[in-house]
Amino acid sequence: MSEFTPLFDYVEKLSGKVLSADEKQVFMMHFKSKKLKKRQYFLQEGDVCKYTGFIVKGSARTFTVDEKGHEHILKLSVENWWLNDFESFYQLTPSRFNIQALEDMEILQITNALVDEFIKPIPAFAAMQNVIGQNYTIAAQKRMQSAISQSGEERFQELVNEYPHFLQRFPQAMIASYLGLSPETLSRIRKNSLK
Repeated sequence: MSEFTPLFDYVEKLSGKVLSADEKQVFMMHFKSKKLKKRQYFLQEGDVCKYTGFIVKGSARTFTVDEKGHEHILKLSVENWWLNDFESFYQLTPSRFNIQALEDMEILQITNALVDEFIKPIPAFAAMQNVIGQNYTIAAQKRMQSAISQSGEERFQELVNEYPHFLQRFPQAMIASYLGLSPETLSRIRKNSLK
């Protein structure tokens, strides 16, 4: 199986379109394979996000560090998800985020210029981008709404319903940070949910 198969499958599934052999060739010419070791950074705060990366294998976290040195996880990412800071990637501004591998990773990455020149004209990719944009907007709205109006228990239950595999994949302290809870509060919520 080609290392590009997961990307092709993802694009076709989200777009509802089949990639031609020539279109697949364009992807293979412009996406570059990269391996990241556990704890290695894909992006560090202050750097410009020059690449977007499709996760073939592994997981990562997107986080910020406040002035007191506390980490705040904005996103946990697994296979078939994209790594990037949209604002930095599209506007070429310094990123406010860190993106770090939590396991050894295999990704396929591409620059903004190559996306614009070679990949965007592919109808399946354009359709996939529309779906991703819609999904991202919906997810961001849900996350904001849950952060300002849901209890910790409700946020945890939503995570369990939408991403049950996160509980096996990520340490409890990271899930707590992602949910905006202390590890102790999350531990109590998990115990109560098992009753």
